[in-house]
Amino acid sequence: MSFRLATVPGKPDRPNEDFAAVGANAAVLLDGAGTPPGTESGCLHGVAWFARTLGGLLLGALGADATLSGALGASIERVNRLHADTCDLKHSDTPSATVVAVRWGTTDIEYLVLADSVLVFDRVGDAPEVVTDDREAMVGRELRKPMDALATGTPEHARALRDYVAALADHRNRPGGFWVANTDPAAADEAITGRVRRDEVASMALLSDGASRLADRFGLATWRDTLDTLSAEGPAGLIRQVRRAEDSDPDGLRWPRGKAHDDATVVYGHAED
Repeated sequence: MSFRLATVPGKPDRPNEDFAAVGANAAVLLDGAGTPPGTESGCLHGVAWFARTLGGLLLGALGADATLSGALGASIERVNRLHADTCDLKHSDTPSATVVAVRWGTTDIEYLVLADSVLVFDRVGDAPEVVTDDREAMVGRELRKPMDALATGTPEHARALRDYVAALADHRNRPGGFWVANTDPAAADEAITGRVRRDEVASMALLSDGASRLADRFGLATWRDTLDTLSAEGPAGLIRQVRRAEDSDPDGLRWPRGKAHDDATVVYGHAED
């Protein structure tokens, strides 16, 4: 397969907390769960470090003969060992991340999706197949209503965002709640996994939720539109469209959201001729 990748931070003065990479037989995308300014996480390294460290270790682990969930669980344990002596890994706001991982062989493509990043397969002769984990969205639907009623960028919205993030923490990595990659290797077993035949996939896209907004939050594009944009304009072209939409609604009045602009990352792979 041939791949293109693009990533753009949500704000130039804050680190990009997404991570994506492609190896010889695998690709990964992680979206670090950023904490609102002024929120302590117990980790001196921060969310961006966590996402790129876990992502790099996971990509390496996918080269071995292990299940995708096994590779993710082992990689979480390795990250824990890297900063257990310096950071409070039991803190409620310890860094976490969504995970999308794919690994391909001669005949099949295996996949893993944990939390709300998105994997889209362009199925040959069929509609796109979308794989995402909506448990956080289901939990957060009621919790986010006070935040969504306020204009993005106001002090009131910032306070509501902090309250929302704190309320979500009570449901994170718990039965009946939602699951993300942080310090508990068992979260890997809660991921959505599966496989598709390689000859049935014309292309595939791994998207952080900052890049999938046109389709799943703004309703400005279908998944077919998204794949067509990626084919014609590449990942950078899709992100430019997302930014134009965000810029048209800077206060979040049309599309309520936690951030006016989010980190946006796309990995796009297509079958070689």
